This record gives sequence, structure tokens and C-alpha cells, in this order.
Amino acid sequence: MLETYHPHEMAIEAPFYGENVQSMLKLGRAQGVAIAAAAMKNLPIAEYSPRKIKQSITGNGNASKEQVAAMLKNMLRLDALPTYFDATDALGVAVCHYLQNRLGSITDNDNSAATRHKDWKSFLQNNPNRLKKKN
Repeated sequence: MLETYHPHEMAIEAPFYGENVQSMLKLGRAQGVAIAAAAMKNLPIAEYSPRKIKQSITGNGNASKEQVAAMLKNMLRLDALPTYFDATDALGVAVCHYLQNRLGSITDNDNSAATRHKDWKSFLQNNPNRLKKKN
């Protein structure tokens, strides 16, 4: 996908524990592979919690998948909702990332957002002691 679409950055939903620990572990592995692939291409990587994504889209961090899907349909002026929630989850991450960066660029001009990190690279630059080097 990276070779086909040449993205400039990556946003991903942080793994969370739901009802099935096996599902979370499998999802975490897949996310790790995606993050590693993006890191190898030096892409900035942003990670958002499910609550942050829902809050960004609907204004309610406890919104249902149906509420998020309906709001995305309105925001993006879609003719119909995607068939699967996986698609609206992905759209939600992308829209959340857009909104966070757009809003972040407004506040980043002053120093009030100095501790915010938009990606892993900026986090590591500001926290070099957190990076563990391989021996």
C-alpha cells in the first residue's frame, strides 16, 4: 500500500481491550506491522484512542459506531454509509487526524502546545531518554 499510494503520514487507532483478549492481541500485531512499515518509510505516525476519535467526530467520546458512521456520512457528504464499520472506523481515524492537525496548527503558534507531540519522531526528539537502543 505504501508503494502504491505514497502517503505523507499515517494515523492509526490505538489498540484497546474489548471483550476478547485474542482479538486485541491480533489487532495489536497487525497495527505493529503497519507502524513498522510506516516508520521504515520515515512517515510521521499519529496514534489516537478510540475515545479521542469518537470525541473528534461526534463530540462524545462514548458515541456508538452507528453515531460515528452517521456523523461521518453528514460531514463527508456521503450518499450512503459504508457497509462495514471497519470502513467508518478508518474514515473516523483519518477525519480525527485531520481535525487534530488543523486545530493543532492554530495553537502551535503559541507555546501552550509545546508538550504536544504529533508523531513518534517529535516525541522521541523531545524525549531522547525514552528511546532504547539495540545493543
